[in-house]
Amino acid sequence: MGETYAINAGDQPPARTVLCIGDIHGYFSKLQSLWSNLEAAVGTAAFQTALVIFLGDYCDRGPQTREVLEFLLSLSSRYPNQSHVFLCGNHDFAFAAFVGALPPPPDGSPFSATWAEFELNKDREGWFEGEGYEFMHVQGRRWGGFIRDKWNPKKNMAYKGSIYDGEPTFKSYGVAHGSPDLVKAVPDHHKKFLASLVWVHEEDNVWIDHLGGRLCCKLIAVHAGLENSRSVDEQLKFLKAKDTSIPKVADLSGRHNVWNIPQELTKEPTIVVSGHHGKLHIDGLRLVIDEGGGIEQNPIAAIVLPSMKIVRDTDNMLV
Repeated sequence: MGETYAINAGDQPPARTVLCIGDIHGYFSKLQSLWSNLEAAVGTAAFQTALVIFLGDYCDRGPQTREVLEFLLSLSSRYPNQSHVFLCGNHDFAFAAFVGALPPPPDGSPFSATWAEFELNKDREGWFEGEGYEFMHVQGRRWGGFIRDKWNPKKNMAYKGSIYDGEPTFKSYGVAHGSPDLVKAVPDHHKKFLASLVWVHEEDNVWIDHLGGRLCCKLIAVHAGLENSRSVDEQLKFLKAKDTSIPKVADLSGRHNVWNIPQELTKEPTIVVSGHHGKLHIDGLRLVIDEGGGIEQNPIAAIVLPSMKIVRDTDNMLV
């Protein structure tokens, strides 16, 4: 990307450890292994006081979404000196939409107003039409539906129920895919967790080993990335407002226009970290941490700052 920044030198305060954890997608055993490996990688003292940013997509594809959410909810009591940030991924948004955990649109419009943009895909995607569909955001209907296609060529795998591969999430709560009974099966504390997910997180004074030195940066974490075609301030305002009147939030779901750091953020050192894209990609201060992509044979990865060390659930580490 070609950015050049003055490297901070001289006396520096101890850099707080920041852990950015990629998409989990219902793989609880992988999450447990990754968590242990992260502690081994950074040491118990730094781990106990780390800022931990989960980059979203906790559900779907893997078999244990319920256990993943229980684990995440337990962290504040088990690790009271850590700070935890839980970003909303596009899969989490859709799950929340299905179980009624999305905040209402701030403009007062009904969720049914989000359907029109995707209406042409309705038959192929087999949108949910069971009890409560009339009041559901379009992404919830897509998530709980039955996709007509059996094979996902982009993922090179069979679809798991819906276009979101939501069937394993239903099963983790003990109900059949596409059943409206999921709304009752998901406990209230899981719904509150889904409702509380942030769409963006900003953090000042994050240190990173960069270009042969240690650089103090601002960090912006968002599941897919920031769009290059819109003002950053406009996007941050929108993301903080969690405007659910939008049929599809590009910063949570985009693939192309969110890939690079917006030009206006390259004047001062700013890290933009995301998951979502099904790969590891480190280009200057643009970090994409999603080696798993929800694929069973792939590892879940995290990045440690300031060291830029990549840690995976498959690493052979002992605490």
